[in-house]
Formats: sequence, structure tokens, C-alpha cells
Amino acid sequence: MSLLAEIQALIRPEETQQAFLQRTQAAVGPEDFGRIAALEQLLVRAHEALLQNQQSSAKLRRVLFGPKTEKTRQLFPPAAPPPAEPKPKRRGHGRRGAKEYTGARRVPVCHRDLQAGQLCSGCGRGKLCPQPPAVTPLLEGSAPVTATLFEAERLRCAGCGKVFTAPLPPEAGTEKYDVSVGPTVALLRYGCGLPHYRLARLQESLGVPLPESTQWEVMLPNAAAAGPALQELVHQAAQGSVIYVDDTRMRVRELRSKGGGAIDPKRTGTFTTAVVAELGARTAVLFFTGWKHAGENLSEVLRLRASGLEPPIQMCDALSRNFKGEFPRLLANCLSHGRREFVDVREAFPAECRQVLESLGKVYGFDAEAKERGLDGAARLVHHQTHSGPVMDQLHQWLGEMLEQKRTEPNSGLGHAIRYLQNHWEALTLFLRVPGAPLDNNLAERTLKMAILHRKNSLGYKTVKGAQIGDLFMSLIQTCRSNGINPFEYLKALARNPAAVAAHPADWLPWNYPQAKAV
Repeated sequence: MSLLAEIQALIRPEETQQAFLQRTQAAVGPEDFGRIAALEQLLVRAHEALLQNQQSSAKLRRVLFGPKTEKTRQLFPPAAPPPAEPKPKRRGHGRRGAKEYTGARRVPVCHRDLQAGQLCSGCGRGKLCPQPPAVTPLLEGSAPVTATLFEAERLRCAGCGKVFTAPLPPEAGTEKYDVSVGPTVALLRYGCGLPHYRLARLQESLGVPLPESTQWEVMLPNAAAAGPALQELVHQAAQGSVIYVDDTRMRVRELRSKGGGAIDPKRTGTFTTAVVAELGARTAVLFFTGWKHAGENLSEVLRLRASGLEPPIQMCDALSRNFKGEFPRLLANCLSHGRREFVDVREAFPAECRQVLESLGKVYGFDAEAKERGLDGAARLVHHQTHSGPVMDQLHQWLGEMLEQKRTEPNSGLGHAIRYLQNHWEALTLFLRVPGAPLDNNLAERTLKMAILHRKNSLGYKTVKGAQIGDLFMSLIQTCRSNGINPFEYLKALARNPAAVAAHPADWLPWNYPQAKAV
């Protein structure tokens, strides 16, 4: 039985579907019912996609099972494979240098018998000079949150019964939970996708209990301390020269319930938007979760943009919801999305799709050359105009001839792919006219993987406040990672200096906080 026939056998009339869902809702809990209803709708959409045309099955397979590869050399392997060459050894093989262990505790080890300035015991002539130490790492397993029990000695008078307790050392502190616990939990939850219940189970297994409710309680003060820094980060992102934006669906149970506060009754979806702004050599990453689409969230950010600045370049895919023309900007569309339209129909139109993919592959090759040579925006623009311009002009002419000369059916899968490029050609080729314009939106899509990991592992958020906390920590953690900064140390610094962060938030951005902490 074909995939289409199997899905048709499962599809029920609309009245039967509603009756089935009503029976299911009465029999299972609200969370299980939501998943069952989503699966029912997925079957309906899959059936509609398969009925549209033959090429939809490739898109359906990619949605359900993910793409195996989109590299041209894998999609269209050569007829005669080149002779096998010995594969060079990949550097590292998982080994990391000692300088990369920035969070390790360092223990100096002095020489037992020798010291700098003494005569050499070997030749007896030269003096010993200090050298960089020989580093030997030792890695030990432990719970993410460790515990130390201070057992203070107690003495009781046999006569009067008075009890004397030994005073605790300074390292015992005054609170049960050290300031580092909150950043640890936040990094595991929103930087690694580890839900609270899994961390609680892990801690229990390692003998250091940390219940789910306790994890949330120790994180909240850190979120309050980091709030001013996030607001300043949003303000800085609004001044970016290139802004990438994309969104993905996200479940917020409080918004999905009756009376969830939708800004429009017709809206039925909740999303997480990723905004990535280039600030010269730095990068700011922001997350927003709620009813609003990517274009609306970006417009809220651009309200903070200084009036004297040039319009930013907005990179996104061609969905209309990603662009809200409230503020001036230069629209650039993702060339990878246009390329993917041809990847999806390559099985039915191999020769035509191969020509398009190889042409776009040359453009990406020229862009890689510009990066390797370290060209600035103006030099990169000249490089693309010289090399990529003729390739894109030839491709544009070929696309027009395919439809004008009726060499393909306009309503076929290939026709749809061609019209996608033609309809968005100006935005897809902005890199040929504006310095610094990117080719694709892959940076925002990679950033969204953190939100997608959270959605898969935690099944979304329960409340709006929980979504706001998640957006805050994800924004700060991903900004640190994008700039090569240790997010754990950064979150600890914010937690230890809440008053200073509130007074001067600009000094406590990820790239400024070491200087502020040293003051």
C-alpha cells in the first residue's frame, strides 16, 4: 500500500473527526489530548499536500523525516566517481588543548628540588630560567550542582545542658544555595535543552537532590538581575547594520487555553522569533515568544533605532509575516530557501535542477573566497559583482526562457520553483547591490535550533512568564556563545552584581562585563 493510500485509510470525514476528538478529550488529559489533536491535523495536511501534485511528496518526506543532504555533489553524484584518495586525518579527533579549559580549577605545582635562578644540575654552568608550565588535565565526573555538608561539632554541658556549636568557616556562606546554582540551572535548561525534571532525576541519581520547584526558585533572582542587561542588549541590537530574523512554532499552554489573551481572535499559533543583529565585530541574539510573528517582533526592536542611522539590511525568508514595513529597511531574502525549492523537485526534473544548483553553488563558492581573503563589505561587493553577477544574470535569463518558451509547465513543481526565484529576485540578489548583504538566513535558522531543542524536550512553556524567562536566558546565553564568551561566568557576574547592572546596564553586556567586574 502506498503512503497516500495509507493516509487516505486513516482520514475520516470532518464530522467523524470532531466526534473522535470529543471522545478522546473526555478520556485523556489535556496535554495528551493536545498531541493527539495535533497528529490528527498533521494527517489532514499531509493528505492535502500529497493530493496537490506529485512533487509535494518530496517536501512531505523532508518535513516528516528531515533532509538527508542538500549538497549538490550528493544530490547529483558524478557518473564516474573520482579515484579514492587517502582521507587526511581530521585535526583534534576530539582532543582539546589545555587553553580551552577556561573553567578548570588550576593548581600550581612547584618543583621539589629546583627553583629559578639556580645552576643547572646537568651541566653546572647555566642558570635555570622560568618556562611556561607543562599542563596535565584531570577530568572528574560529578553532579552539575554539587553539595558540601559542613558538620559543625557540638558539645553539651553535662551539668547545665548548654550546647556549644563550632562556628562555620567563611566558605560555608550564609545561604543554602550558592549564587552559582541559578546560572547552572539556567544554562542546562535554556542553553542545553535539559528540562527541570530530567535535571532533578540526574541530581537524585548522583546523590545531590535538587527538586524541580527548587530549580525554578533559584533561577528567578538571576532573571531579575539580568533584566536590565537584556533591555540594553535589545537597544544595541536595534542599531545593527544587518539583522537576521526567523521564527518557529512554540507552544505556550497559557496562551492556548481559553481566554489566553490573543491580540487577534483569528490568530491560532504561537511562535518563538530569533533576531540576530550584527554590531560590527559583535553579534546580539534575541528571542521573543508569543502570538506575534517575526516581522512584528522585529518592528518592536526597530522602534529603538536611532533616527540618524541608515536603514538596516533585514535578512529573512520570503514569508510575508517576516516583513512589516513600519520602518525603513533593505529587504534581503534567503537564497538557501530559493535553492531548496529546486532540491525538492530534483527527482522529477533532474537536469534543470542540477543546472540551477550548480549555478548557485558557484555563487556560494565566490562568497567563501571573499571570507577566506578577509574582504570588507565594499571589496566583497566588487568581488560578487565581478564573479557572481554574470552567473546570476545568466540564471535569471534561463529562468525566463523556461517559462516564456514553455519548456516547463507553469503549474508543475519546477514551474513553482522558477516563479519563486523570479518573484523575489530583487531581494534574493541584494548582495549584488549593497555592501554587507548576506546570501542567506542560515545564521538565524541555526540560532533557532536552541528554541527547537527546548520545544522538543520540554514541549514548550506552561505560562507567559515562563516564556519570558526562557527568552531572557536564551538571548544572553546565545549572545555569549556567538561572541566567544563563557555564558556561565557571565550569568554568575550578573547574579553577583545586581545593583551595578541596574545602574549601568551597558557596562554589563557580554563583551563589556570583564572590565565592569574588575572595577
